[in-house]
Amino acid sequence: MSEYSIIGKSVRKIEGWQKVSGTAKYTDDLNLPGMIYGRVLRSDLPHAVLNSISCNEALKIKGVYSVLTHKDVPGRNRVGIVIKDEPVLVEDRIRRRGDAIALVAADSLNTANTAIKKIYTEISELPGVYDAEDAIAPGAPLIHSAENNIIHYRKIRKGDIKKAISKADIIINKIYRTQFVEHAAIENETSVALREGNSITVWTSTQNPHFDRAEIAAVLKLDQNKVRVIQQYTGGGFGGKLDISTQCHAALLAWHSHRPVKLTYTREESFIVSSKRHPAIIDFITAADKNGKIIGVKVKIIADTGAYASYGPGVVSRMAFHATGPYNVPNVYIDAYGVYTNNPYCGAMRGFGVPQVCFAHESQMELLAETLNISSWEIRKINMLTPNSTTATMQKLEQSVGIMETLFRVEAKAREGRLN
Repeated sequence: MSEYSIIGKSVRKIEGWQKVSGTAKYTDDLNLPGMIYGRVLRSDLPHAVLNSISCNEALKIKGVYSVLTHKDVPGRNRVGIVIKDEPVLVEDRIRRRGDAIALVAADSLNTANTAIKKIYTEISELPGVYDAEDAIAPGAPLIHSAENNIIHYRKIRKGDIKKAISKADIIINKIYRTQFVEHAAIENETSVALREGNSITVWTSTQNPHFDRAEIAAVLKLDQNKVRVIQQYTGGGFGGKLDISTQCHAALLAWHSHRPVKLTYTREESFIVSSKRHPAIIDFITAADKNGKIIGVKVKIIADTGAYASYGPGVVSRMAFHATGPYNVPNVYIDAYGVYTNNPYCGAMRGFGVPQVCFAHESQMELLAETLNISSWEIRKINMLTPNSTTATMQKLEQSVGIMETLFRVEAKAREGRLN
């Protein structure tokens, strides 16, 4: 059989039948003999100092197998996709609402929930910062660094933006703001962990099993060949299950209790602690001539990455790279900042930063068309990238450029009145 024999044919999805028939086993469907249940004590405050913690009363409850704090982490007490900046369990500083302070494993969820309420903490609240612009202002509360809250900066320069703006017939300058977006996958984050001797297996809802294995190994201070991660059917991800959620906590509880442990977020817990789409403030200047040809673009982007980095540096870079859209712009000046705040942390979500800047650059195109009294189609045809164009990052497009054919086809369907 040729390796190309399936091209142009309908191919049955490997797991399709299991999913539509309801026989697919998601992580929360797993039940191992002797399994116990984990819960997490989380901070109600977004910025604070953890002065002390007492687990004595929780440990006295019948049916409780383990109560863990940061002192029970054998290895590295930090996780993170790009920067290891998120504590597995808080040692001293709380940086967002929902930070994990302690873990409990018990014979039932009811018992675990009761034990969580018997863990006593002394916490001192700190001033927080919840707006990305405020976070980079002088005197803002510092979340990680002793210098500032900027986690990542990306600049793009092409041509002479000052000259372009001075020569322009038309200047469109607007500020756009986008919001947090929650993934809200149908399946909540969940893991089941099993210790066998000096090895551990974790079944989990994830998009990133190799990364999970490395993080679990570092936290438990194990070689990676002692850690096995099995990705179960994943009931929705969209980027939101690329980060560590339940994996390390379930592994820690199984490691200390010597019992299989299941740890599943409640829906409220998932909303509070899962990664979000980055909100962005986009100050956008488009300079054009009287015929609608864009001669320059100047953009400043401030993206709120929340309390922890996750994929923030990559997302911010993508915002900068795509700020000019699919348009041929000879003069470009872009500054993009990723900023720590005490908000929920932001990471990967479909589009990876591009939807935010797409909203801005396409709005600019509409305003330019309106100013010149020409159609939305025409303003894009005048400015679209074509073969041999050079992008904002100086890449020469030597092959096909899809925007041209796409635009013409969409326009034709729209004019036929068949575009739904």
